[in-house]
Amino acid sequence: MASYNKILLCYDGTREGRKALRCGADLALDLKAETHLLSVVDMRTSIAQSAGLLTDVACGRFEDAAREILQEGVDWLAERGVSAHGHFAFGHPIDEIARLAADLKVDLVVVGHRTRSGLSRWWMGSGNTLLLDRVSCSILVAVSAAHEQEPVAAVPAQAGAGAGTES
Repeated sequence: MASYNKILLCYDGTREGRKALRCGADLALDLKAETHLLSVVDMRTSIAQSAGLLTDVACGRFEDAAREILQEGVDWLAERGVSAHGHFAFGHPIDEIARLAADLKVDLVVVGHRTRSGLSRWWMGSGNTLLLDRVSCSILVAVSAAHEQEPVAAVPAQAGAGAGTES
């Protein structure tokens, strides 16, 4: 197995993000890797969803929510014995993940995957550059099953490398 000494976990509070967090935590514990956790506020999507009518107050609430999600992830990792450095960014998630991965020189990026419907694929278009094309490290894509819908806090805390995994 490749040696992963520095891991970047990407967490947004979604079911897919929680799966990536659990998988990343297990790897970090098993490999005793330096661990970083990233939460990104994608203002472009938020502005588009609000038809461009976001107020400063609404923008502040998006930031507060994202910072809470980041802290939730850092705390959850700490409860399982993983010391993670939290990082917060504004921008397009793929851009920010690629930027931080390069800045930190990580060996592995862990992300969750959300399957998109045909309409969503059409709406998103082909303008989004794949993360695979933007980083020079390995990527682990955690795919969650429908039964993995519980919040991070509801996953039972266990000691050791198997903490938080679900089958």
